[in-house]
Amino acid sequence: MGIRSQKQRIKDALELGQSITPLDAMQWFGCSRLAARIKDLRRDGMDIETIIIQKGRTRYASYRLR
Repeated sequence: MGIRSQKQRIKDALELGQSITPLDAMQWFGCSRLAARIKDLRRDGMDIETIIIQKGRTRYASYRLR
C-alpha cells in the first residue's frame, strides 16, 4: 500500500465529518496549501463549505462538507 496523497487524506477527514483549518492541515497532513487542495476537491465534485473564523484581528478559513 502506497502513501496516500494529502488530497485523499483531507477528503477522508471531511467525509468523517471533521472541519479542517489551515493549521489543522499543516499539523495533521503536512499540507501548507489547504485552499489549493480544497479547490481540487471541489473540482472533483465535493460540496465543501467555507466558514471564516475571526479571533481578534486574525481571520482564517475552516472547511467542512455541507
